[in-house]
Amino acid sequence: MQNQSDQILWREGGVPVSVRFDDPFFSLEDGEAETRHVFLQGNDLPARFRDGFHIAELGFGTGLNLLIAWDAWMRSGQAGALRFTSFEAFPMDPADMARAHEAFPSFGGRRDLLTAAWDGNGGMLDLPGLTAEIVTGDARETLPRWEGRADAWFLDGFAPAKNPELWSPELMAEVAAHTVPGGTAASYTAAGFVRRGLTEAGFAVDRIPGFGRKRHMIQAVKPA
Repeated sequence: MQNQSDQILWREGGVPVSVRFDDPFFSLEDGEAETRHVFLQGNDLPARFRDGFHIAELGFGTGLNLLIAWDAWMRSGQAGALRFTSFEAFPMDPADMARAHEAFPSFGGRRDLLTAAWDGNGGMLDLPGLTAEIVTGDARETLPRWEGRADAWFLDGFAPAKNPELWSPELMAEVAAHTVPGGTAASYTAAGFVRRGLTEAGFAVDRIPGFGRKRHMIQAVKPA
């Protein structure tokens, strides 16, 4: 599959919206706060951090989730590097990413380091305290071929109603297969078919309070 960038529309406040999926890349209310609530708290981070901790993600988007996880890692004082693997079908054009990043805090200069390192093609990003790989292509094809297993998953594709392929039971089974025993997953969506897919894949799934106007989100644990 040839990598393609998504066409972007811009809303007030510098929020990018995917033309392909008609969905914003992050919360219109507060993208940073949403990531901290859903993906950090939802995976009990940074409390679980340890040397070599590995986060995997469906949907890299603007890189905001990576930035916040990386910032949390650095602030936690952990030794070594955080490992982060993200699966992205439509990597953002570097100019669009740089524009989106203007709405983010500097994260101690890490925002600008990521902006400078991003060429729109994915691949390996070796940054201070972070070893990241952005795997481009359809996750239904790339995730089954991946040899890694994550300690925590950020399930952050566009809304299931608009991008159902990234939430299918088959893909949730692949997420489970690439999660260590005792590993976790979290998502902003609480859609029933997503919960069922994770449950059928072997996760223990809870529906917990969501961020902002979202009443619920998903928190899942793979039995040890």
